[in-house]
Amino acid sequence: MIEKIKIENLKCIQGSFELDLKQGINILVGNNEAGKSTILEAIHMALSGIFRGRTVKGNLTQYLFNYNVVNQYLDDVNKGNAPEAPYILIELYMNGSFPILEGDRFTDKSRSSKTSGVALKIALDEKYSEEYESLIKAGELVSLPIEYYDVEWYAFSRKALTSRSIPIKSSFIDVGFSKFQNGSDIYISRIVQNILETEEKTKVAQAYRKVKETFSKDPAISSINSKITGISKLSSKKIELTVDLGARSTWDGSLITQLDNIPFDFIGKGEQAIVKTDLALSNKKAESSSVILIEEPECHISHARLNQLLENIKSNYGGKQIIISTHSSFVSNKLGLDNLILLNQQKTVRFNDLESKEFFEKIAGYGTLRLILCDKAILVEGDSDELVIQRAYMDTHDGKLPIEDKVEVISVGTSFLRFLEIAKHLSIPVKVVTDNDGDISALEKKYEDYIGTNKKSNIEICYDNEEHIGTLILGKDKKPFNYNTLEPLLLNENNLKMFNSIFNTSYTVEDDLHKYMKKHKTECALKIFSAKNKIKYPDYIKRSLL
Repeated sequence: MIEKIKIENLKCIQGSFELDLKQGINILVGNNEAGKSTILEAIHMALSGIFRGRTVKGNLTQYLFNYNVVNQYLDDVNKGNAPEAPYILIELYMNGSFPILEGDRFTDKSRSSKTSGVALKIALDEKYSEEYESLIKAGELVSLPIEYYDVEWYAFSRKALTSRSIPIKSSFIDVGFSKFQNGSDIYISRIVQNILETEEKTKVAQAYRKVKETFSKDPAISSINSKITGISKLSSKKIELTVDLGARSTWDGSLITQLDNIPFDFIGKGEQAIVKTDLALSNKKAESSSVILIEEPECHISHARLNQLLENIKSNYGGKQIIISTHSSFVSNKLGLDNLILLNQQKTVRFNDLESKEFFEKIAGYGTLRLILCDKAILVEGDSDELVIQRAYMDTHDGKLPIEDKVEVISVGTSFLRFLEIAKHLSIPVKVVTDNDGDISALEKKYEDYIGTNKKSNIEICYDNEEHIGTLILGKDKKPFNYNTLEPLLLNENNLKMFNSIFNTSYTVEDDLHKYMKKHKTECALKIFSAKNKIKYPDYIKRSLL
């Protein structure tokens, strides 16, 4: 399997980037342009020689190169300097035993003299060096002279690679990008090829050839050929419709895969992703499709089907290595936060030994990635708290919502400590807004790892510092009303007149309004959020906004 990948100057990666991978599942997360897709594409390029359905060698473009690297090169050239021509290098270091791949042609000098691996390099072809030098001297260069570049695909053993000679295969599953060839999906065709034994492939090829030969002998085609032969007046040669029998016309590029009699590329993209993944996972051949690359599996798939797909991945990947990119908290939670790799400015952070890993895996609906990818977070218990905090933030930040300042307000139920474990691990600035429920000592005991002498520089627990009591009794069981939650504390800071105006009520006794706000928590919070008039907020709410 792939132990480490090294990438230089490919797409969003400027300079050199290295990433260690583990056996089994690896989950890549990060904001847009963090490099998730680039890593998947780089691995597939180095294992297949293919980029987005076409050979890299036959489809070179300067847009494969990092934009800043190319611009710096052009600037240096046009200033009269002689910089080294930009290159792209992808190296995959393997931890298995692959004699055909073992050698010393790699750039990681910390390793021993021989290591198994493959590499793909896009660089200036030396045989064009004289023409290239003349071009540089001739005048201003406005683009990378890609016509003088070549692709070298090789093993660390210095042997040139082909798609047949490389012992490790990859399947790239990306439903967001169409990769069709003559009506047949290229990737599913390759997956099917990998599943079939050599004898079975030969039988399919023979059957396909018979079909092509039968086409030419069909009476209807013979009649048409007789008709069109006489079209040309300048040649005595026959003109006929026939089928290409050359080596380039093969069954895998011409046959169409169908599901329930519908061509594969006409079914829903979600179903395509599920079928591709299922086929790739079902492949039991040890040396084929041993690396499965999945781009955002959550795209185009319903929640129930996504859950089914993830369970299939967890249960059936066997000895294969799976590398997934995602923006979905559900995907990352379900497949295990300990498999997560956070990409941030070409640096990586891992989530090993999280105690809450199993909790988030079992209850996968929590927005963990919202916390992981944000600049700052305010954690609240429920929807009503979230609405009030959003409005309070707007009132103190010129009408801007928190998200506009890259601040996430996340409703976490009672799972504050689970999220704080992640925040502590990543040093994310986090404020927790919580009720003291009339028992400050119990609250401080709960958060003892984050307050007092154990206070963390990035984490603050915001709660009211007083315990409030009253005379209101609720229900048949005569349960005392809790005056220490958000709604009573908001009323303390304001008055009956203010909230009667906002709620369109006419209460004259505060306890009656307390009962109304308790019964209609979310509705009241929504009206506060939408109110024209600003209200006052308790101090602990104000602290959470700083």
